[in-house]
Amino acid sequence: MTTRREQTSHESRELILTAAAELFAEKGYRQTTFADVAERSQISRGSIPWHFGSKEGLLLAVLERSVDLIRSGFPEDPGAGAASFDHLRQGADALMRLPTSKLFVTLLVEALEPGSPIHGRYVEIHNTLREHCRRWLERLPLPPGTSAETLAVTMVGAVIGIHQQWLLAPDRIDPMEAVAPLWLLVTGAPPRPSP
Repeated sequence: MTTRREQTSHESRELILTAAAELFAEKGYRQTTFADVAERSQISRGSIPWHFGSKEGLLLAVLERSVDLIRSGFPEDPGAGAASFDHLRQGADALMRLPTSKLFVTLLVEALEPGSPIHGRYVEIHNTLREHCRRWLERLPLPPGTSAETLAVTMVGAVIGIHQQWLLAPDRIDPMEAVAPLWLLVTGAPPRPSP
């Protein structure tokens, strides 16, 4: 049974993680301080290192929670033989609408730096995306000489690129419309969403 103290500690931890994710997305990791996180979360500054050890520990916890959100954000697996354009749109929409999507874009440059503490988490995020996409593609008749694994790399890259363009110019980019040509690339037929 959870004690009141454990519950309060868990609630504080969640408030800190939410505040840190928002601030890292807005300002970047390096520009965000414990004081910023404390002010946003309304939790004392001293509680942050108590929960996470260091700023790097906080960043890794934010990314770990984000990976879990990605995994839970995808639509239900439609089952063998049931891959459809609607499933592609739902998966792309789930990725683009996640509250952590802007965080991933903001922190990408830091993940690419030599010795980055978040490099491994970014590898894991991309592995999760490619694996989900690969499983979906395996249900489709793919173009000759194309593997689901290789095509998953292309599709994840395209969706991430569409997402970045949408974040930069949301009034000019319709991300779901931009996803439609991917279906044509994969199947050779124009998309026909379900009624």
